[in-house]
Amino acid sequence: PALAQLVAEQAAAAGGGRFSLGLSGGSLVGILSRHLAAAAAGPAAPARWLVAFCDERLVPPEHPESTGGAYKVSGAGPGRAGEALLPPRAGPDRC
Repeated sequence: PALAQLVAEQAAAAGGGRFSLGLSGGSLVGILSRHLAAAAAGPAAPARWLVAFCDERLVPPEHPESTGGAYKVSGAGPGRAGEALLPPRAGPDRC
């Protein structure tokens, strides 16, 4: 919960401006899937977040090794979850 709270506090501190967040895969997916949605509400809501998947592999989002796909499947993110963190056209064909 501490990491999710820190992310939410930093997002809220952006004061309505853009908040940039780099996410890696691995165990971070599970940590954030459990806690970020609850923490990122109100002034920390993700409408102005810019999310980058730092270790993304060049595979489709549905591939087992896709970091972005792992977040989407896990529900790790504000709103309905990981889908809120993914760019609308995420995928190797949009790089």
